[in-house]
Amino acid sequence: MGNQESLFKKPITEVIEKRISVRTYLEQPLTPDIKDRLQAAFSSITGPFRVPVRFVLMESDLVLKEANVRLGTYGVIKGASAYVAAAVKKADRNLEELGYTLEELILYAASLGLGTCWLGGTFKKSQFAQAVKLKNDEILPCVTPIGYPSSRKRILDSVMRFSAGSKNRKEWRELFFLHDFATPLTQEEAGKYAVPLEMLRLAPSASNKQPWRIVKDDHGYHFFLQHTKGYAEHLAYDLQRVDMGIAMCHFALTAKETGMGGRWEMNEPGMGNIPHNTEYLVSWRET
Repeated sequence: MGNQESLFKKPITEVIEKRISVRTYLEQPLTPDIKDRLQAAFSSITGPFRVPVRFVLMESDLVLKEANVRLGTYGVIKGASAYVAAAVKKADRNLEELGYTLEELILYAASLGLGTCWLGGTFKKSQFAQAVKLKNDEILPCVTPIGYPSSRKRILDSVMRFSAGSKNRKEWRELFFLHDFATPLTQEEAGKYAVPLEMLRLAPSASNKQPWRIVKDDHGYHFFLQHTKGYAEHLAYDLQRVDMGIAMCHFALTAKETGMGGRWEMNEPGMGNIPHNTEYLVSWRET
């Protein structure tokens, strides 16, 4: 689930609560020390499904010079001197794996004072695929700019933040349940897992749809994906599966930091009355 202890020098709860999407950057390159730290993180981060994810740090000027490729984001990102692409093998649960590992990297970058922004549908995929030399058995669903945030914000930043409802999160009663989907889970009933669940609740998601639903029972916490009807139909990849990986990352990193051991396993609970468009993904069992 990632080598968190060697990565984070700040409390993960603090990193999660302070991290925001950054779309406007200072036009300055990453320092050699920062690049070394990122490269080290690339090799230490692993996800729960063990699908190979290949991180590539791309500096815009070098990519243009060496590969004659201009990394484009349709005007969404300004000033970024570098990007991280995450190429993942074609395999079962690969999108969840990508979400988990890239979010851990994004949180690590935030802990270093760097800005990032999840991009799923607003980057020129053919250009990025060429720059990372995408292999036949890989896909490239998401990338992130990475750099030093600018204090100057564009109108576009405010518009996108408002339209995505980035500050709005669903209430506990809409996301977390006890034994079945008819009974909301309270923070008191979650006990020591209240903090990991709250950090999960704060996770970013595509169009802020927050598709995760978690059911607690005597055996652990069961993660379900509640698909937004029609959302994935016009996208190259089902980004809500990526969202589930992001949610898992927040939950597991926080649980580990607060001293709770656990593992991910496939153990679908036998419950009835599962809502429409909702599918089981994985379970967290405490160890």
